[in-house]
Amino acid sequence: MSNLKEAAQRKMSFVATMKAVFWSFLGIRKKGDYEQDAAQLNPVHVIIAGIIGAVLFVMTLIFIVKQVVA
Repeated sequence: MSNLKEAAQRKMSFVATMKAVFWSFLGIRKKGDYEQDAAQLNPVHVIIAGIIGAVLFVMTLIFIVKQVVA
């Protein structure tokens, strides 16, 4: 229990949050990583990282479709 309290006090950087969101987009997460990350993630960073990830995903799909159709 004290590990969770310590983890909650140490927040992840935005880059580490982006990495966690990226792996979550792919669906590749370890159970231990999820619990540890969930305690350290900053909700604002998660929202921003999710929006950035979604925009990059849509832009990549549009680029691929334009390349295939052209």
